[in-house]
Amino acid sequence: MNSINIIAPYKYEGVWVFDDPKVGLVREPFVMGIDEMIDAATEAYPDADKGFTIIFAARPFPGYSFKLEWRRPEYDGNWYYCEALNMEGWLCPALQRYFEKPPTEIYVRAQEKK
Repeated sequence: MNSINIIAPYKYEGVWVFDDPKVGLVREPFVMGIDEMIDAATEAYPDADKGFTIIFAARPFPGYSFKLEWRRPEYDGNWYYCEALNMEGWLCPALQRYFEKPPTEIYVRAQEKK
């Protein structure tokens, strides 16, 4: 598994989703608060709904913008809290495609596509 991962979320039918063929995901949705975190993190990006980039890892990396802290498991997924946004969200079992076990922290950078 990569130590740094990259995905490119976009809106489909009004829902934030992403595709990642290398791990077998197509239109994988972000729900239960993560969608609201994405809205907050991309509010300055005029065309974020058409796609932007998320870089994420279980360890800090130069330029990360947000840190998600693990809170608890639920329904094969995991709840994370972002202090910078004062928001909590649930990451579904697709997280296991990127990490063997849910990391205690996930470092994230959201950026406009170039």
